[in-house]
Parts: sequence; C-alpha cells; structure tokens
Amino acid sequence: MRWPDAARHVAGFGARIVVAVLLVILPPLAFAQSGPPSDVRRAFETSQAAIGNPVGDFELRDASGRSVRLSDYRGKPLLVSFIYTGCFQICPATTRFLSQAVGVARNALGEGRFSVVSIGFNQPFDDPVAMASFARQVGISDPDWAFLSPAPKDVEALTKRFGFTWEATAGGFDHLLQVSIVNADGVLYRQVYGENFDMPMLVQPLKELLSGQASAQFTLANVWDKVILYCTVYDPHSGAYRVNYSLFFEIFAGLTTLGAIAWVLVRELRRSRRA
Repeated sequence: MRWPDAARHVAGFGARIVVAVLLVILPPLAFAQSGPPSDVRRAFETSQAAIGNPVGDFELRDASGRSVRLSDYRGKPLLVSFIYTGCFQICPATTRFLSQAVGVARNALGEGRFSVVSIGFNQPFDDPVAMASFARQVGISDPDWAFLSPAPKDVEALTKRFGFTWEATAGGFDHLLQVSIVNADGVLYRQVYGENFDMPMLVQPLKELLSGQASAQFTLANVWDKVILYCTVYDPHSGAYRVNYSLFFEIFAGLTTLGAIAWVLVRELRRSRRA
C-alpha cells in the first residue's frame, strides 16, 4: 500500500499532548489496509475520552487457544494494541515498530516490568490460528507478549473500553494506530498514536506508573527502584535510555544537606530546652 508522503503518520501523543491530524487517501486495493478513519477528529476524541476508564474484564483466547482474561494482567502496566490479521502492511509495520519500542522500554526499565497484548478485532476471522500466524509474520516470540482473540460478541464492548474505533472499507478497515497504556489496576492511563513515535512517548508513562507503584509501599527495595527510575533518562543522540549516575550524586548531596540541617535544628532545639 502506497501512502502519500504528506500523510503517512497518525498523530503522536506524549506527556504534553502533541497532536497532528493528517488526511490519508486510501487507494482501492484488494488487500486489507489500515489508516485513520474518515472522521479522524471524532475517532481521536473518542480515544482520548476513554482515558481513566477501567478496561473491564473480558475472556479471550491466546494464540494457542487457551482461555485468558484481561484481569490476568493486573499487577503491572499493560500495553494493548488492536490489529487485524488481514492487514498486510500497516498492522505488521506498526507491530514491528512497537516491538522495537518495547525492547527500548525493557532495556530502560527492566525485564518483566510490563506486559503487552495485541488483540485481533476482526472477529471471527482473527482467531487463535490467525493470531499465531500474525505473530510469526512479525517475528515476535515473547513470553510477556500475547496475541489474543476476543469472542465476537465482546468486540464492541471491549473496543469501547479502550476508545478504539474502526471503519470497514472495501479493502479492509481504517482505524487510528493506537497503543493503550493500562495501569496495574486495569485503568486506561495513556494513549500513544502513530505508525512510529518518539520512544519517550511510550517509556515515560511506563516510568510514571512503575514509580507510582514503588511509592505505594515504603521499603528499601522500592526506594532504590524509584531512584533508579528517576535516574534513567533518554539520550536523543543514541535513541536509547541510560542511567545518569550524576543524578545519584545530586540526590546524595541533597539528602546529606537535609540531614545536616535536621541535625543542626535538633541540636539547637535541645539547647533551647535546656536553657
């Protein structure tokens, strides 16, 4: 599928909400296509309005046919993308790019810190066999990434929870290219858009969620985890994340200064009481 140069990408959305709504002309091809719906603004508004929604609990089947539930993914952040297996260019391309972004996020945040699911919305065609074939096509074999098939009767309710809309066309479906970030409690936290996007748009929300989890219970391990997350910064030159060790020294210096001030205050308070 050939896209006009001026309209190749769907808008990206980051911490400061940067949106570019682009028009896309879809040629009449016989193969499934993927792109923005005719009413892009309404689709975007629907997607954004879903932020803060509990995503609910739906039963799905994984690529092996085993029954799983969305609630099985509670306890840590979850990335959710909707695809259809009859799409031969855009859905595979976006999923491959998401795989690269997931790799960057895991290098930055650690293995096993979040899960990923791709859900086939074109039911009953996106069954476990088709989803398994799609996973092989895009080269993803990842224990923390599942390719799921919802029951046909649940598709409308499921996609509504995520603010995901699509429009059937002669060549397949038009839809926003959207990755939903769900928090550990199953609440939609952020949407990220585009065939590709800047890595911080995906990694920063995950950092925020993991840092919040670390703050929920005061333990030495959680404090250390929060410090590591804080000191993990994006390097635009390399396109990767690294731990900025200078921030450790800044934190240590700050804590030392606060400790010294506290010690002086306590000493002066004791003196004033004895006087």
